[in-house]
Amino acid sequence: MKRKIRWELVTYDLLIYIFCAIMILVVYIGGSFDRLTLENAKVFGLTSFACLFLMRFIFKVYQQIWRYAGPSTYLSMLVSDGLACASVLIIRTFFSFPTTIVRIIALFTVNLLFCIALRLLYQWVYQNRSSKHFMEKFFLFFLKMLTGTSFAAEKEPEKNRIKIAIIGAGSVGAMLADELQQNPNATYEPVCFVDIDKGKVGRELYHIPVLMDGDSLQGNLAKLAVQEVVFALPNVSSERRNELYELYKSYGYKLKTYDFPMMNTDDNGRRHIQDFNIEDLLFRSASKFLDDETMNWYRGKNVLITGGGGSIGSELARQIAKCQPSRLVILDVYENGAYEIQQELKSRYGDQLNLRIEIANVCDKKKIEKIFADHTPDIVLHAAAHKHVPLMERNVCEAVTNNVFGTLNVVETCEEFHVKRFIMISTDKAVNPTNVMGATKRMCEMIVQSRSGSTTSFSATRFGNVLGSNGSVIPLFKRQIANGGPITLTDKRIVRYFMTIPEASQLVMTSGAMAKNGELYVLDMGKPVKILELAENMIRLSGLEPYKDIDIVETGLRPGEKLYEELLIKSEELGKTSNNKIFVERDRPLSQAEIQKKLDILREALETQSNRTVKKALMDVVPTYHTPEEVNQRAIQSEEMRIAAGQ
Repeated sequence: MKRKIRWELVTYDLLIYIFCAIMILVVYIGGSFDRLTLENAKVFGLTSFACLFLMRFIFKVYQQIWRYAGPSTYLSMLVSDGLACASVLIIRTFFSFPTTIVRIIALFTVNLLFCIALRLLYQWVYQNRSSKHFMEKFFLFFLKMLTGTSFAAEKEPEKNRIKIAIIGAGSVGAMLADELQQNPNATYEPVCFVDIDKGKVGRELYHIPVLMDGDSLQGNLAKLAVQEVVFALPNVSSERRNELYELYKSYGYKLKTYDFPMMNTDDNGRRHIQDFNIEDLLFRSASKFLDDETMNWYRGKNVLITGGGGSIGSELARQIAKCQPSRLVILDVYENGAYEIQQELKSRYGDQLNLRIEIANVCDKKKIEKIFADHTPDIVLHAAAHKHVPLMERNVCEAVTNNVFGTLNVVETCEEFHVKRFIMISTDKAVNPTNVMGATKRMCEMIVQSRSGSTTSFSATRFGNVLGSNGSVIPLFKRQIANGGPITLTDKRIVRYFMTIPEASQLVMTSGAMAKNGELYVLDMGKPVKILELAENMIRLSGLEPYKDIDIVETGLRPGEKLYEELLIKSEELGKTSNNKIFVERDRPLSQAEIQKKLDILREALETQSNRTVKKALMDVVPTYHTPEEVNQRAIQSEEMRIAAGQ
């Protein structure tokens, strides 16, 4: 495509060059050795002109949009002019131009200075063109340059703009300030930065003062009439983030973040000012597991995801799509979820992704076999399951049928069609389960572990509660706050482990890539979180006060619910992997004959269609299945409860 050259800018630069050449080559006399005749000045001037503009055209200086120019654009101009100067110096050596090196360098340096000044002035005028007080700002700007007075203090504040303090005077904070200053329609007006770096404190960034994070900070923010505080610290630790949150919240400011989403930044890298998310306040930092080696393992393979329209399944589909699979098959019984992820992936990848959608129930063995025959998957990610604890307590038969025998169908079909790898998604509720859902998942884990001698490589991955997944506690609390409360907790003592949806999906993919056969992988999820504190923080993030504006009430533990989920990571019981966040459970796998006996017990119980009978059978086949009453009685002595209480 033909690139347009800004001939107007060429003309301006030519006028600047003519002026500089006349001043340095003609007006300036110089010493007797360096004195130029008019003829020599013409020859030298034309030679310099040819070298200068030739280099600028080579480096495409006149094809740049200078109103948005950044350091790299100015650097390209500096390099082009430097090479032009060097070219003239070489020519002088070979042709014995009657002039000194100093005069040559002076011509190019002064010319470059004027050209850069012209562009910077153009940028400044363009950025402030829509201001109602343009001439006043222009005058105050130069007044500041002369007197050193604070430009931020002298200028008249923008009407209807929210004054903000930016926490962090690093590259992200600077990017935010520059973006807000250049946008005449911006909602926010940065009036100061706050930083702990003594090398930055007392200086200015884009004419905005950098304040010290210390005892006098609150008073200084009040003097500047700061209304909101925006965090621009993407790499700060979760502990420090919580400290800062508590500090500025105690000052009474509304808090926002810039480039603070945990692992779900836009693919195009855009950043946004947004309200603090409760995810940012959990006492753990998000982990990233995917590396090039793992992504390459999925590249070029046929991948099938059961439950692909759900929270975890759809995120798995997004992550797998990035790996450029040969084919991605999303299987789900719920057509709406499958349709939504289909549209999202089609919009993002178009024909570059070979995507197929299959609507089917994993309990339908014949349909599953046909799908495997049609798509010949290399890898199966099994996310299909009933997961809601209270619902499964009242629908025990369905929980066992779908979770246990649906998983068995997929496992057996994988073996029948010689699938290379099967990866099942499990849950921390399978650890000493107290409910039907957790017990069915534990049974599924035992099925997977018993397949260690199969031609298909089987593994299961266990993790805790997923933030923002369908039916999770945070969306529920948000709805309750929006409705004016109250927030309902089953018990104010409850603690849980949390992770993000991208973390969960990446863990599954990474552990699946490293699996050999029959392993049960678990994730180090950090510290457990008290749900009561989670609810209180969510109320405060909404600008309200707990128990005053929004009440928090207990409704009593639900059937099958326990006060805490047990630690997934107990180093004495786990084996290490190459990833320091992923461990292998050292369970003794049962034989397929032992598993078959357990399955026969469950089948026989299912024939009665009695929830009570099936639940009793489930307790018989899962030895670690206990009633919640047994576990909750000793909850106060548990390590998990002590960690959550900070003991």
